[in-house]
Amino acid sequence: MSTSKVVIVTGASQGIGAETVKAFRAQGHRVVATARSITPAVEADYVAVAGDIGDAATARRVVNAAIEHFGRVDTLVNNAGIFIAKPFTKYTAEDYAAILNVNLNGFFYITQYAIEAMQKHGSGHVVSITTTLADKANSKVPSVLASLTKGGLNAATRSLAIEYARAGIRANAVSPGVIKSPMHAPETHAALGAMHPVGRMGEMSDIVNAILYLDSAPFVTGEILHVDGGQSAGQ
Repeated sequence: MSTSKVVIVTGASQGIGAETVKAFRAQGHRVVATARSITPAVEADYVAVAGDIGDAATARRVVNAAIEHFGRVDTLVNNAGIFIAKPFTKYTAEDYAAILNVNLNGFFYITQYAIEAMQKHGSGHVVSITTTLADKANSKVPSVLASLTKGGLNAATRSLAIEYARAGIRANAVSPGVIKSPMHAPETHAALGAMHPVGRMGEMSDIVNAILYLDSAPFVTGEILHVDGGQSAGQ
């Protein structure tokens, strides 16, 4: 267990988050998973904490669980996110509040608490899931609130990387295109795939592999890794 990390994954009940949990556990790491709908659990290498990640109290419980059960925090994967594609003037106050709660509050509190824990042992890694739409807007996918929040996470990632570089703590992001996940109904896959220069959607494993790469790359920090089938390069 000397090489085993302690990894926190948010939005871990399904999709990319659940696959990320599986991948880290398969590599022998210990994982604390959190989501609103996750089933609470305590196992030798796995703890699940249910709650709203946008709530500071939930974020504190998650980090405390990592320290209580495994003694430290090595990696935080900020995967939880909400995406609502609407014309800008059609967003409601409820849409705005929900997206800010998960995409921004859900990043802010747990990242604060996790970095505090990482500082105690002089190393750590924060990797956040953003979106290629923050870099390459698409008129077919009106998504200002995704750009507002996830674009902010890209900027925050670079800022954290510089602020904590000498403290041994890295910060990176994975910027996906459209990925086959429970978020997208199968009947939409052909149209969504056509949005990418490579002509298909990405797989959840593409994002998980990018997370694993960044977590194993000690000289990489401040990187926004586009895993988007060429979308960010052009159309």
